[in-house]
Amino acid sequence: MTTTTTGRPSDGPEDRPGPGPRPAARPPEPGDRTPDALTQDALPAPKGAARSLLGSLLAPHRGRVGLVAVLLLLQQAAVQAGPLLVAYALDRAVPALRAGDHGPLLAVAVAAVLCAVASGGLQFAFVELSARVSQDVLLDLRGRIFRHGQALSLDFHERYTSGRLISRATTDVEALRELLEEGLQELITIALSTVFITAALLWLDWGLGAAALASAGPLALLVRAFRRRSHRVYSAKSTAMAAVIVKITETLNGIRPVQAFRRERPNEAAFARLNHHHARINGDTLLEMARYVVASRLVANFAVAAIVLWGAYRVATGSLALGVLAAAVLSLRRLYEPIDRLGMFLNSYESAAASLQKIAGLLARRPGVPQPAVSAALPPVGDGRPGREVAFRGVRFAYRTGDEVLPRFDLTLAAGSTVAVVGATGAGKSTLAKLLARFYDPTEGRVLLDGVDLRELSTAALRRGVVMVTQEAFLFSGTVADNIALGRPDATRAEIESAAKALGAHDFITALPDGYDTDVRKRGGRISAGQRQLVSFARALLADPAVLILDEATSSLDIPGERAVQHAMDTVLEGRTALVIAHRLSTIGIADRVLVMADGRIVEDGPPDELIAARGTFAQLHGAWRDSVG
Repeated sequence: MTTTTTGRPSDGPEDRPGPGPRPAARPPEPGDRTPDALTQDALPAPKGAARSLLGSLLAPHRGRVGLVAVLLLLQQAAVQAGPLLVAYALDRAVPALRAGDHGPLLAVAVAAVLCAVASGGLQFAFVELSARVSQDVLLDLRGRIFRHGQALSLDFHERYTSGRLISRATTDVEALRELLEEGLQELITIALSTVFITAALLWLDWGLGAAALASAGPLALLVRAFRRRSHRVYSAKSTAMAAVIVKITETLNGIRPVQAFRRERPNEAAFARLNHHHARINGDTLLEMARYVVASRLVANFAVAAIVLWGAYRVATGSLALGVLAAAVLSLRRLYEPIDRLGMFLNSYESAAASLQKIAGLLARRPGVPQPAVSAALPPVGDGRPGREVAFRGVRFAYRTGDEVLPRFDLTLAAGSTVAVVGATGAGKSTLAKLLARFYDPTEGRVLLDGVDLRELSTAALRRGVVMVTQEAFLFSGTVADNIALGRPDATRAEIESAAKALGAHDFITALPDGYDTDVRKRGGRISAGQRQLVSFARALLADPAVLILDEATSSLDIPGERAVQHAMDTVLEGRTALVIAHRLSTIGIADRVLVMADGRIVEDGPPDELIAARGTFAQLHGAWRDSVG
């Protein structure tokens, strides 16, 4: 039997540092405390990450984006031709009509009709094409968020709740949709109309054009101040909305204990606080918008009044034609008309910018257990499926909070052996299992599978070789067959049924309304806990891993369910290396070896019978368990 050393380094050659990747920074020391950005919904993104993300989303659609810009350019040209036609009609067509020439006025009428038709047709084409582009962009973005969320490590998901991820993929993406489908059209329309109108004013009269340009200075200062204030408000709004979604998700996922312990009123009070906070921030966004609209209208109205008075004076003195003044007034109204729409665009822009920054921060997050640059290959499994050897070499582990869970230790699990791990809650049993499944990487040391560091294996190779069955026995919505086939998606129906029969699950499955095609519904709620665990064991047996981890696999079952699962365990563990995290000592009977853990250290190690005879910690635990079951 392989001996275990705890609490001190080994001098053997197998414990010398190998070629695997080593941590660059020092491990956290007990007592270290740093603010956790993830729990505060703060995902810092590299500088320019939001802009790069938007560019990468639009890059596949460059051609269509260019066509959208051309359509809008032509549409604005058709719209802005109106005041010029008015000026021509008053100064040229009307005098020509008085002289008996109908041609100029007829040309103006035809041109006005053509501009109206062209404007409507181009607007329709623009809306349709821009909507298709925006939907394709949002489809891509939601897919990226979903894929990246699945790729991120367990450590991330334990700190950054699912409600926040839902908020990123829903409300934040929706904010970007509003910008793409409505805001960008407003921006481009405002920009083009400003260019067209300013050029027209300068062409009509240099003085009027210069006066219109001068009025843009105060408006630009208002826009800058509005953007600065609204950016802060919209960042807070996105975080507040995420907190509301987190509370809803948490409450509905835990609806049974909520109702069982009458938590409805406290939950309502907590939700009301979050909801009122969100409402207050929403009110702040409306207040900022109101301030901008009032101030911008005052500036615009003052500018129009001043220019009209000056233009009227020039008309009276004969230095300006009446038609030019009329066209200038119409153009000025159109120039300042979009000011309110600019405010709406800025609202959409700041909302989308804050949301895009959060999404960019999420997508910039790297997995805590990264894929190796070059994957190593596991040696072939020996004849008779003896499993694989598992070794922990100089392993030390601490969570990011600085709490050390596993002090330095060494451990070897012989290929084909079944090793049970027992100990009090918090002893480090589940952490040991998570390191072997590579949900986490050790702070120091290496975890080896047949001599290969887990960090050198691709995720696909690791998941084929090491499978974990958890206490929860999570089933997805779908059929029983689908849930078993998760272990090997290419398995045939015959192979699925064979795995279920080997574990004694076939009878209860065939008794279900649709047999293997029965929908187990959300979290497998249609079948009992023991039946769900049998399905999860069938999934593991079908996957046929060399190493199997059972993490408290029977702790939540009743006695009949536990017995059925223990029988299944005998089948699924045969010929494999197994690490069994045991909460109930009834599962110890299948173990070749028992490890007793306390404070992250292995304090006892040996066959169960020897440990019972030694009258140590395990003997006491075993005696207490035997007394509890009579």
